[in-house]
Amino acid sequence: PTITSSQTRSEQMRYILALHEGAAVSMAEGYAQATGVPAVVNLHAASGSGNGMGAVTNAVYSRTPLLLTAGQQVRSAIGTESMLSNVSATELMRPLVTHAAEPACSSDVPRAVAHALFEAQLQRRPTYLSVPYDDWDQPTDSNTEHAVTRKVVVTQRPSADLLTSLAGELNASRNPALVVGSHVDTVGAFDEMVALAEKLQAPTWIAPSSYRLPFPNQHPLFQGVLPAGIAPVSAALDGHDLVLVLGAPVFRYHQHLPGRLLPEGTRLVQVTDEPGAAARAPAGDAIVTDIRVAISELVGLVEDRGRPTTVAWKQPPPAHGSHVPGMLHPDEVFATLRETLSTETTYVVEPTSTSRSFWEQMDLRRPGSFYWPASGGLGYGLAASVGVQLGQPSRRTVALIGDGSANYSITALWTAAQHNVPVTFIILRNGTYGALRGFAQLLDTTDVPGLDIPGIDFCALASGYGVEARHVTSTSELAAAVRNAPQDGPVLIQVDTLFPDATS
Repeated sequence: PTITSSQTRSEQMRYILALHEGAAVSMAEGYAQATGVPAVVNLHAASGSGNGMGAVTNAVYSRTPLLLTAGQQVRSAIGTESMLSNVSATELMRPLVTHAAEPACSSDVPRAVAHALFEAQLQRRPTYLSVPYDDWDQPTDSNTEHAVTRKVVVTQRPSADLLTSLAGELNASRNPALVVGSHVDTVGAFDEMVALAEKLQAPTWIAPSSYRLPFPNQHPLFQGVLPAGIAPVSAALDGHDLVLVLGAPVFRYHQHLPGRLLPEGTRLVQVTDEPGAAARAPAGDAIVTDIRVAISELVGLVEDRGRPTTVAWKQPPPAHGSHVPGMLHPDEVFATLRETLSTETTYVVEPTSTSRSFWEQMDLRRPGSFYWPASGGLGYGLAASVGVQLGQPSRRTVALIGDGSANYSITALWTAAQHNVPVTFIILRNGTYGALRGFAQLLDTTDVPGLDIPGIDFCALASGYGVEARHVTSTSELAAAVRNAPQDGPVLIQVDTLFPDATS
């Protein structure tokens, strides 16, 4: 089915009045069942929502796509629990509805309505949206058109017609670009993704906040990891008339850098197997399907744009050095690992303030080479590396961990020692919570307390947990420690590093 948030965009909505909310919900259910398209029910705040809940149970089990909207007090009155306030609006209808939301601000109302409507159709369940009534009087912004003109196509396996149409768009595009997400690696489509990019000769980015490696980072078509902010993403994609997003949300932003969602004249198409990602995307059309099949089939359908017979891999830039005795620049750490370790090495990465150095200096060419905490929750890396090594014992796992995040799951060292898991733990110790310090700089906030964590001896901690440990102070010592790491158990290597913005 083709789903669109603007099926009645060119018409006035017909409003059918019922004398009780339960009757209104049942009428809407009957309409949706008979027509096969979602129906919208408008309820009266919290009490009206409660009156309709009995009828909603029928819609749940009949798998009827309904969008339930509810009035809400003006935003300034909700906190004081003024009459008719729905204090916990998103919790009221759960667990009956599959999606419940209240827009965080008035400008998000159009996107939130589209999101709830898509969720209702994609999940074939009722959804619920509470909207403060002062939101309706606010002007929309330049991104509203993206939200209300999207369409989402759902198919278990992409049809020949669908793929031929998408390939036709790519072939006709003047300057297509690819944005690839972690799920490409998860479903085993890494090599197919490279083949598609090479055949299209398309500049290729990794989507923001990616947790696996979907594309080799020193490939000549690789443009980098998209920044996690609206304005810089739009700037990066400027000049591309078609952007194909594969296996990623659109997009997982982090920093608040507002702007246009897409450059003027840029069309975006998302291919994903996650209905929720298709539903909540603020811009572009979406196809919900098997992404590995889609990528593989597209390789055979798109025109060859003159790919070279051999791939001239990029050379990393010269590594920044450090003039502080006993400390290394992060560039030096990653360059040393690149030069010392096999390209079959798997890296579990959580030194959050050194991402730029990592992507510039490493050379990752194989599937399953990179793991990162998907939601940014610290403590993942040190522990996850033990699981990764257990899950793929034939490949070496190296954990690159910042000293801030290491403290969240330091006890994983004990498990590694007890089970002789041969992870190489490299602690980049800079004595600070780098991610928080970076945000303090971004927000121009000075004298933020609690950012420094000096004096932690990770070698002593590792020894206490039964893990062999070494403290290195030069690139030659680091290379030797990595080369000589035991193969029958874990080792921890502590290396003191400069904060990336520090003067070296």
